[in-house]
Amino acid sequence: MDAIILAGGIPTREDPLYLAANGQSKALIDVAGKPMAQWVLDAVDRASNVERILIVGLSADVNLQSSKTIDFIPENGGMLANLTAGVERLRSIDPSIQQVLLLSCDIPTITPEMVDWLVQGADPDSDLEYSVIEKETMNARFPGASRSYVRLQDVEVCGGDMNVIHTRLVEDTPFWERMVAARKSPFRQAALLGFDLLFLVLIRRITINDAAKRVSNRLGLKGRAVISPYAEIGMDVDKPHQLELVISDLSQRTNA
Repeated sequence: MDAIILAGGIPTREDPLYLAANGQSKALIDVAGKPMAQWVLDAVDRASNVERILIVGLSADVNLQSSKTIDFIPENGGMLANLTAGVERLRSIDPSIQQVLLLSCDIPTITPEMVDWLVQGADPDSDLEYSVIEKETMNARFPGASRSYVRLQDVEVCGGDMNVIHTRLVEDTPFWERMVAARKSPFRQAALLGFDLLFLVLIRRITINDAAKRVSNRLGLKGRAVISPYAEIGMDVDKPHQLELVISDLSQRTNA
């Protein structure tokens, strides 16, 4: 499977990571001696189930290193535009591509084993394999991570930042524009997908599997929520305390 790493975006003054970025891309923030995106790239590079790697939002002169075939395309004006440009580039290389691994640049604690776990377990007929992490898993691995959770009947979860998507999904531009706008708010996402679903979530009368089935049916796609045993997939860096947390974690890994 080919991988797309979304690495666009320079933090503005309003962004909590503005000072840490120092005018550069968020992907290039130093984390324990490496650019944040290099940690993600290292995990994908060493994963046995990933072939090509495409980085969207950076140029080759940033000098990220990989032993696999790696391509760069520039920022295209937002997450959706970057995702669409990435899929189009991969399709231009291999028109037969159907599924791709999609990662954000800000989950630096992931490992090759975690990448392979998601790719190997993906349903080849699925339109969307959406990773979620249970609150207990996240809190045990990263206390104080300050993630947002959705509490369902059987589980309380937050979303992950490494997923498998079918390339045709990017063609539904209006839907993805709304989903991208709501991506940091699980309840806004639920409202977008239907107020009946939101109601069931609020009263905790729906399980995660039932919620996934309702969403899939409503959107006319085949998808599922995949509960990850790895908190690292959801440990994205959006705030200074999260940056400090992953720096500490990866410094210990480097010195081990």
